[in-house]
This record gives sequence, structure tokens and C-alpha cells, in this order.
Amino acid sequence: MADNIDVDEILRKYGSKIESEIGAESEEYSAQNVSRDFLAFKRDALPELSRYERLCQSIGNVIRIRVAKKDSERLQKKIDIAHLDITPSQAASLSLLSLLLVFFAGITISLSIYMISGAFPFLLLFLTFIFSLFLFYYLSEFPARLAQKWRLKASSQMVDCILYVVVYMKHTSNLERAVAFASQHLKPPLSLDLKKVFWDVETGRYSTVKESLDAYLEMWRDYSTEFVEAFHLIESSLYEPSESRRVGTLEKALEVILDGVYEKMLKYSREIRSPLTNLYMLGIVLPTLTLALLPLASTLLQGALSWYMIFVLFNLIIPFFVFYLTSEIMMKRPGGYGESDVLEMNPLYPQYKSKAPYAFAAIMCLPLLLIGLFPLLFQTQFAQLIGLPNDYSLSEIGLGFLGTGNVFDFKTTDAGLVGPFGIVALLLSLFVPLSIALFFSIAYEMKTKEMIKEREKSKQLEKEFASSLFQLGNRLGDGIPAEIAFSRIVESTRGLATEDFFKRVNTNIQQLGMSVEQAIFNPKRGAIIYYPSMLIATSMKILTESVKKGLDVAARSLMSISQYVKNIDKITERLRDLLAEVVSDMKSNMVFLAPLLSGIVVGLAGMITAIINTLTGLMASISSGLEGTQDVGTMGNIVKIFDITQMIPPYYLQIAIGIYLVQIIFILTDTLVLVDSGEDRLKKIYDLSKNLKRGILIYLIVAFITIFALSLLAKIALGGIATGG
Repeated sequence: MADNIDVDEILRKYGSKIESEIGAESEEYSAQNVSRDFLAFKRDALPELSRYERLCQSIGNVIRIRVAKKDSERLQKKIDIAHLDITPSQAASLSLLSLLLVFFAGITISLSIYMISGAFPFLLLFLTFIFSLFLFYYLSEFPARLAQKWRLKASSQMVDCILYVVVYMKHTSNLERAVAFASQHLKPPLSLDLKKVFWDVETGRYSTVKESLDAYLEMWRDYSTEFVEAFHLIESSLYEPSESRRVGTLEKALEVILDGVYEKMLKYSREIRSPLTNLYMLGIVLPTLTLALLPLASTLLQGALSWYMIFVLFNLIIPFFVFYLTSEIMMKRPGGYGESDVLEMNPLYPQYKSKAPYAFAAIMCLPLLLIGLFPLLFQTQFAQLIGLPNDYSLSEIGLGFLGTGNVFDFKTTDAGLVGPFGIVALLLSLFVPLSIALFFSIAYEMKTKEMIKEREKSKQLEKEFASSLFQLGNRLGDGIPAEIAFSRIVESTRGLATEDFFKRVNTNIQQLGMSVEQAIFNPKRGAIIYYPSMLIATSMKILTESVKKGLDVAARSLMSISQYVKNIDKITERLRDLLAEVVSDMKSNMVFLAPLLSGIVVGLAGMITAIINTLTGLMASISSGLEGTQDVGTMGNIVKIFDITQMIPPYYLQIAIGIYLVQIIFILTDTLVLVDSGEDRLKKIYDLSKNLKRGILIYLIVAFITIFALSLLAKIALGGIATGG
């Protein structure tokens, strides 16, 4: 018993001595605090998931569906990865009930329309049936999609995670504290995963942090083996007999994660080309070319195609198809590379969140939208209220060289007015997609223009940051306190982008009496708020923590980060070279080829309409001249076949294809940014503002030229036919 008492006393004595030597960690890095805030942190970090959870729980508690064991195990694995508080039975109940509700709602609406109008809407019922099946499939796979989305976001933080743990363990060989340190400085979702590691220990699921961490790493074994290998190397460093071998093992862990990211992106860049090319051809080129044939097809089908069907097909179904397939391709993108989300760090973030740009853009674009709707407004009481006729002839407004038709050219039938078929109406319709594109372009540019300038300053700073960190590490290694070292660095970075950053830090220290940590991270005056970069923030956080261990430790930490920055820059440049061809092709398709093709198609639709309009009138006059002869029946059938009143007006076709182009620019820009930079909201919105402006400008120019040129060509050709007749 005495021996046991002596051993306990020795452990207590030397345990407290070791703790005092390495420096007691701040309260925020204790495992108890990390795990204590886990549930509250989960609620704050995952609001979009909780809505899905509430639906599953509310419906699943009322209707219980038994799921096969194999499917249940597969779903449960995805649910665990996505951190959802639901069961496989609840998820299956929601998907099945959604299918039944949507399908029976479609049947009810269709029967109501049939009882009111006498015409049964088969198209509506068919679309409802298809949508219900898709909804069932989508909700059944929703946990898997959330798990994949979680993995994609978490894996983009893996390199930073390994860096935090490695740098911390270089000066303090304690795995628990290193993981806690990383969980406090990373952003969701990987920080939530690391906090759950401690939560599982606190709740008794695992006995040690290492055991809990190893169980968590099993989730990544099939998805990111380099992350698992890097952590196992970090764990093995605890058992190395010498300091040099321990540090070498830690550095090897960082090398493994960087090489793994590069290899996966290399494979991804090869595999992504073919799916995106096929998607562009099938989802963009083919539908656009189909639009050119719709005017003629609609006349031959004797009105079986209506303009609202075109809007449903080209502005709902096809864009949704393109978006879904694109998102499926992008979900396979490996993580570990991409811009981290640091928008909230930017001092201009309130400008980004403001709704004022939308109001300004709406005021600017509403007149353009009204101009585009003039052909429809003039067929209402609006024209009479302002004392104008419902229509004009082309000659009355000086466009007689385009033909003898009317400006708007509505046709009167037994069912009422149909049209407009006039070329001027077609030209005016160009203002509708223009107003929509400009609305988003103006609003997005106002929201992001200044923030992008700040981002560029941060990018320039990052390029020079590695050498500056090396200099700062040298100063600390010479025994100069961190507060003084920053003033020395200011002198040696004259004329560089890093000068302003270090000058701000030095000013906060010297004039405001702040500590190094406050000088950098103070929420009101900290230097980091003017340079919202995760790389800089990561480096400075590690600096402030390692300084607490001593200047020698801080110097070694900064040297390590400097080398890391150089390595990550090399990896980034290699990856951009790998993806350059894919990115360039997508960008040219989006802002040049798609608008060019769409503009030509609009001109062809206008020409076909003008030809059929003229031929209808010409055949009608010939038919009246043959009245009383045996040929009148044949001519009447021909006139009936090419009845322009059964045609889809080019006015609606142009609006449909213009809106479709705007939707495609949205989808492809999102895809392009995800391929090139990962999850980067600021870049996505800024690029959207530019791409919408360029794409719609090319489209309008090409459409305007082709409409005029092909209409003149049709007028000349038909003039020769009329003369020959």
C-alpha cells in the first residue's frame, strides 16, 4: 500500500511540474469546454439540416415504415456522417409521404380543371407524376447528399486541420490538446467533427480521445485515405524515441496530406472533362437548336404545342435537369483544395448582406421589363387609356423595308387574339431577358465590387507572406520579443503588400497598447479584418499560441508555416494548370458559344415566322383567286397546314430562350467556381455579375443582327416569289 502511495505522490508531483514547464493551456482548449458546447454549436452550425430533421421527425413519428436491414444500415451510415438526429425509418417515411401527397394533389388539381373547363390537363398530370417520382428519389437519397456535402466541405479544411495539429505538437507533444486546439480554430463542419470526438469520450462511448479519434477516422478511410494516414503518422510521433524523429514524422504527415490532395485533383481533372462536355451538348446545345424548329413544328402540329409548354420545358424541366446533373458531377469533386469561406471576416461584410443593391437594381431594370412587355400591354385597355391604337403598320414607323406587316401583329381567331408575330414585337422582347440579367448583374456587382478589391489585396499579401513569415521567425529566433519583432518587419517590407499588414499590427501594439493577439484579431481594430484571408489568420493564430510557449517555439512554428505556405502555393499552381483546360472550355461555352448560338436561333425563329406569315397571306390570296375551280380545295389544305395562328409566336420563344440563357449562366458559373476554387460564395456572386453582363450583351447583339438580317433575307426571297407568282 505504501508503494502505491509513493507512486501516486510522485505522479502528482512530476505531473504538476511538467504542466508548469510546458505552460498551462488556456481554459478554452480544455476537452471539457470543447465537448460541453457541442450540442449548442451543432444547432448554430447546421440550421438547414434541422429543418429536414424536423420534417423527418414529425412525419416519422406518425407514420412508421419498416426499412430493409441492408438499406437501413446504408442510410444509418450516411445519417451519422451528416450528423442528423433521425432514423432510417423516419427518412423513408418522409420520402414516401411526399410522393403520395404530390401525386394525389396533381390528380385533384387535374380533376378540378377538367370539371371547370371540360378539358383534362394530361400534361399537368404527367408532370406531376414525374415530379412525385423524382421527389421520392431525391428525398430517399437526401441523407446521402447531405453526407457527401458534409464531406466535401470538411475535406476542404483537412490540410489546415493537419497543419494546426502538427504545428501544435511540434512544441507540445499532446494529442488531446492539439486536436482541441484545431477544433477551436477551424470553421464548421470539420471543427464540429473534432468536437464530437471529445463529446463521444465525455458521454462514455469511448474511453480515450485516441480511441474516439481512430473511430472517427474510419469514416474517411474510403473517401480520404491521405487524411487518415496523416493522423496516424501524427499519433505514431508520440512513440518516437528522439526529438528529431518525432518532428520528422510530424512533417511527413503534412507532406502526405498535400501529396494526397494533388493526386486526387489530378485524377478528378481527367475524369471531369467528358461528363461536362456531354452535359453541355445534351443540356445546352441540343435544346437551343430544338427551339429553332419549334415555330414550324407548332404549325404542323396544328396548335398541339402552346407557348406555356415551351416555358415549362425550357425554363423549368431542362434547367432543372442540367442543374441536377451538374451538381451530381460536382459532388464527386475531391476536397482538400479551394478557397475557404472567410466572408464574415471582411469589414465590408454588412455591404454584402445588404438588400439595398436589389432595390436599386429593381428600380433600374423595371422600365426595361415594361418595354419588353409593351406588345402585351398594347392589346389591353392600356393603349386606349393613353390614346394610342393597339397596333401600327411597319410603314407608319419607318420600317416598311421589312415588309407590309404590323408592328405587333396580333391575329384574331375564334378563340380570341393570338400573337404577337411582328418583328418589332420580337425585338422588344429582347428587353425581358436583358432586364432580368441586368437586375442580378447590377445587384451582385454592387454587393461584391469593393469586397473583391479587398480580396485581391489579401491575395497579393498571401503571395509575399511566406518570406515575411520567415523573416519574422528569424527575428523571434534571435530572442526579440514579438511586440518588437513586428516593428522590425515593417522596416524590412517597405514597398511590399505585407508592409501595411505589419504596420497595422505594430500601430495597434505601440499606440493602443494592445497585446499581439489583440493587435491582430481585435474585432474592431485588428489587422486581420482588413485582410480577410484564412491563410494569414491561420498563421497568426499559430503565432499567438506558440509565443506563449517561448520565442524559440514561435520561431520554429513560423519557419514551418513558411515552408507550408511555399508548398501549398506550388500545389495550388499545379492544380490550376490541371484544371485550366476544363475551366477555359466552360467559360467560353458560357459567355460566348451559348449566347452566340441562342442569338442565331432567335433570328432563325423570326425568319421562319416571317416566311410563314407572308406565305399564309400569299396562299390565301391565291386561294381566293382560284375560287370556283377544282384547285381551291388543295390550296385551302395547304393554307390550313401553314396556319400562322397555330404557331408559337417568336415573341414567347425569345423570352423563353433568353431566360434559359440566364439560368444556364447561373448554373455554369456555380459549377465553374466550384471546380476552380471550391466553395467560394464571394467569387461565385462576383463572377455571376460579370458573366451575366457579358453573356447577355453577346446574346442581344447577335440576336438583334440576325433578326434584322434574316428578316431582310426573307423579305427579298418572298418578294421574288410574289413577283414570280
